[in-house]
Amino acid sequence: MSEDLPGEERRRARELGISLNGEPGRWNAITDVPGVEVGYVTLVDGDDVRTGVTALLPRGRDGVGTPCAAGWHSFNGNGEMTGTAWIEETGSLAVPVVITNTYAVGPVHRGVVEWVRANCRGMAPEWLLPVVTETWDGHLNDIHGSAVESRHAAEAIEAAASGPVEEGCVGGGTGMRCYGFKGGSGTASRVVEYGEDRYTVGAFVQANFGALRELVVAGVPVGRELADPAGAAAPRATADGERPVPPGAGSVIVVVATDAPLLPGQCKALARRVTLGLARTGTTGSHFSGDLFLAFSTANPSALTSTFPENDGSAPYESMRFVPWGRMDPFYGAVVESVEEAVLNVLTGAQPMTGRAGHHVPALPLDRVTELLAARGAVS
Repeated sequence: MSEDLPGEERRRARELGISLNGEPGRWNAITDVPGVEVGYVTLVDGDDVRTGVTALLPRGRDGVGTPCAAGWHSFNGNGEMTGTAWIEETGSLAVPVVITNTYAVGPVHRGVVEWVRANCRGMAPEWLLPVVTETWDGHLNDIHGSAVESRHAAEAIEAAASGPVEEGCVGGGTGMRCYGFKGGSGTASRVVEYGEDRYTVGAFVQANFGALRELVVAGVPVGRELADPAGAAAPRATADGERPVPPGAGSVIVVVATDAPLLPGQCKALARRVTLGLARTGTTGSHFSGDLFLAFSTANPSALTSTFPENDGSAPYESMRFVPWGRMDPFYGAVVESVEEAVLNVLTGAQPMTGRAGHHVPALPLDRVTELLAARGAVS
């Protein structure tokens, strides 16, 4: 079966009246951070292909090659994010961030190199370290197949745009599961007032994690009350004698963006706070889930450059403007709130899907969830 008829109308968490803290940006998305763009390639074909590619551009296509302060964090290292050694070394990010499935990292990595070579000739064409990361979609997708090609990385980058961001079964999140229900791509943002300035913190999540029993929505442990979606609460063989996949396995990738002026170490501190946002949705962090997070700041565009030196005898310096460490708490709170809401937007936005070997993953039952939340006063 190539697709499923939609059931309940899918809506974002706030549209359901779920009580959430904080002031979102215009689109309640990572694209509320000026310059950030998101693009998708979604691959659904026949019975076995349920996958795709997501590209996040910190400064848009024209800004590729201009560094952002950046930091990353591994909550659980059972996953892959290429390029992190260089981010750790320099504290900077100057390339697109691309998300796909676990076995497609290779072709997508090559695709980013090819796109940069074709479109950014001034960006050290002899050397490039793309940032490509992944979650596992082998339950619904033939992950051993060759559906994802290098050209799809370029197509996702070319599709990247600002404005509202599609959520659910799109891009790299197409075949993912979350808390036993259909997972995928989601986003949210928060506005942070800092003196007379207003900054934005946005989060993008590719969610493929969590066991049903853990699910918490707006502080209510709804997972305990929901019917088990097709045996999601118990390990189950995937196909052809493959080992059962334990509940909570899969992985989650989170990218955090802000226009607040921050040091690389402060971006790393934001990335660490992603863990708290995920925890609000109930996860305890499965050993079999690769949980990798990246945060960047689009401020200070003239700093943290790392180009080959000119043989002109010059000895330049760079400087950065940044929020004092003692004033970081509101930005930490914005990360936690936006990550929590982004995960909920994945769950409330994703449609049910049937894929490889007839595996079916239902969508989170919105009517039942809102009923449980209403009983606890967690909806407006």
